[in-house]
Amino acid sequence: MAKQIVHKLVDDLEGGDADEAVKFGLDGVQYEIDLTAANAQKLRDIFAPYIAHGAKVGRGGVVVGGQAARGRSGATAGREQNMAIRAWAKKAGRDISDRGRIPQEIVDEYHAKAGR
Repeated sequence: MAKQIVHKLVDDLEGGDADEAVKFGLDGVQYEIDLTAANAQKLRDIFAPYIAHGAKVGRGGVVVGGQAARGRSGATAGREQNMAIRAWAKKAGRDISDRGRIPQEIVDEYHAKAGR
């Protein structure tokens, strides 16, 4: 007896036949949604202005000029950057501990004001 297995994409928004699976990420979370071509285009149109002003991020970090920005190993570079952020924050009069996670607002302020 022969069997035929058919995998069918169903549009996750409207329930009809989907044309493609669209992958996207937001806030560090990756998503995949099955959509018709029209709904996929709507999603791309919504993201277009944000993508135009954003920086593409690859597995190794932010992509600069088509190549991932790399240098030292991630752990070493991360420690050194954290030390620099802590030193900058203390000099700027910000309340920051010597250990533990650095608050994101301080990291963002460091990158914005220190130009790094």
